[in-house]
Amino acid sequence: MHIRTSFSHETTHEDLWIPLPDGTRLHARVWRPLTDAPVPALLEYLPDRLTDRTAPRDWQRHPWYAGHGYASVRVDARGHGNSEGVPADPYGESERADGVEVIHWLADRPWCSGAVGMFGISRGGFTSLRIAALAPEPLKAIVTVCATDDPYDNDGHRLGGAVLAVETHARAATALADVARPPDPVHVGQVMWRDMWVKRLEKVEPFIHTWLSHPTRDAYWRHAGVREDGGHGGIRAAVLAVGGWHDPSCDTVLRLVESLPADRVRGLIGPWCHQYPDRGLPPGPAIGFLQETLRWWDHWLRPTATSVPGPGPGPGPGVNDDPGPGVNDDPDPDVNDDPDPGVNDRDVMAQPLLRSYVMAAHPPATTYPSLPGHWVGDTAWPSPSVTPIAYALRGAPVLVRSPQHTGVDAGRFRPVGNDADLPPNQREEDARSACFEFEVPGETWVLGRPRVRLRLTSHSPWGQVIARVCDVAADGSSTLVTRGALNLSARYGPDQAVSWKPGSTEDVVFDLTATGYAFPSGHRIRLSLSSAYWPWIWPQPGSAAGFVLDPAGSSLELPVRARESDPRITFEEPEQSEPLGVTSAATLDEPRPERLVARDVARGE
Repeated sequence: MHIRTSFSHETTHEDLWIPLPDGTRLHARVWRPLTDAPVPALLEYLPDRLTDRTAPRDWQRHPWYAGHGYASVRVDARGHGNSEGVPADPYGESERADGVEVIHWLADRPWCSGAVGMFGISRGGFTSLRIAALAPEPLKAIVTVCATDDPYDNDGHRLGGAVLAVETHARAATALADVARPPDPVHVGQVMWRDMWVKRLEKVEPFIHTWLSHPTRDAYWRHAGVREDGGHGGIRAAVLAVGGWHDPSCDTVLRLVESLPADRVRGLIGPWCHQYPDRGLPPGPAIGFLQETLRWWDHWLRPTATSVPGPGPGPGPGVNDDPGPGVNDDPDPDVNDDPDPGVNDRDVMAQPLLRSYVMAAHPPATTYPSLPGHWVGDTAWPSPSVTPIAYALRGAPVLVRSPQHTGVDAGRFRPVGNDADLPPNQREEDARSACFEFEVPGETWVLGRPRVRLRLTSHSPWGQVIARVCDVAADGSSTLVTRGALNLSARYGPDQAVSWKPGSTEDVVFDLTATGYAFPSGHRIRLSLSSAYWPWIWPQPGSAAGFVLDPAGSSLELPVRARESDPRITFEEPEQSEPLGVTSAATLDEPRPERLVARDVARGE
């Protein structure tokens, strides 16, 4: 990581209040370059409190943008942090309506050129998409990172229509605690802060009540996202969509590059978790992400500029060095050659529509400092370089009745770079599942969303099926590549709930989460099917009976990509502005494992 302390512009920052039409004021922090000329504004707008929770992250990014000639603005949403008002439903209309007002307010400032960009990760990235779908005129471009376009599908509530126990309850509790925090008397006053806090608490309801009361993708979920009801089509701003294969919202990137016009969208997917790609949190490799976004802003927010600021210093010592055997080894001597000036130049739109990282095979582990692989570029999505290949399942019908603790080695639903986040060796999970294997005669690259077609017979009206694709090495170790689930009552679509007629046989089809992975020659591709996946999937009544799978008519379909690296796709060293200098106080809690599994052998628990 390169910490930059010298910029082309000196900067200043201040806290201020943004008035809304109803008289409510939102708390904002603005970093600006010291210049008399109006500059474009960049907005990060979300409920996390800017005075403490996101302050360390804010100081890594906003001063950096200001130093490059942008007014970078961080705003707390209504009813959060020090902003006035009461919290609203995170999927409701008021938050994004307020966001549109903030954009117009920024565009009208004398220090703003009238052009506004918006960026964020997770909730902030999702809000950027929702506001872009309303097409406010000053909003010219956004950068959305690890964000969903469909809260029902990949925002931690459901997976294939099945309730995500692992995420829904913890997330709802965290969200409740977040909205219940008081404003800071230092910023809102020693008199006002308590009245503001009491008003918030009187209006707060646990979000989980609302989320669970909408079990299908009904109007609530459709209006919350931007995938349906013309949402994608309403976006007029240019979109840089960024994700990681170890984050569940990576599918959003593929949907955006497929649905938006190619002249105003680009996608980038790396091996990352639910974090910004420059933070250096596992798994890497990290990239110079701020430099990537700067080129995006310069292209869309400074269209008449005669010159574009340079990328700054090149990689320092140790960047792109060989970190050790097996990590970032160069399997192709042509990869990472000098980039072609026609592709990696200052014009961001000369880049491929989608840049993605095809991970090389790696042994199972719960964390990786960095993953080996290849950057590939696709000029269209679906890509002409990707061909769906079906692998037929073979054998006699099999009863799939998984132990209820199948899923104990699932890892974290939304990894953030911790030591126990990723799924460990899947051998034990595979032993609790029905498995089908396919030889890999030659190295096989997969890029996109695998799909399963299964012929099932169920004697229960309710249930679920979980599919995992694993890479099995010669020593028998099993590395999870991707997975997916289907609530059987959602087999006709997520907007319906149709119980299964006991004893009947039907064919079901569902997609798995997207991935980019290279299966090496001599390994085996394993499809593992289970009827339980705790603690991810909340089990349904009667689902312990499982189902019968008939391999006849069942298959695994893999999106196989041509084995072509793109040596022209390169990135600079990660770079940030000087950190805030936060220290963590000691706690009274004894250190404990991030993830602990206890087994009572006698009781079988």
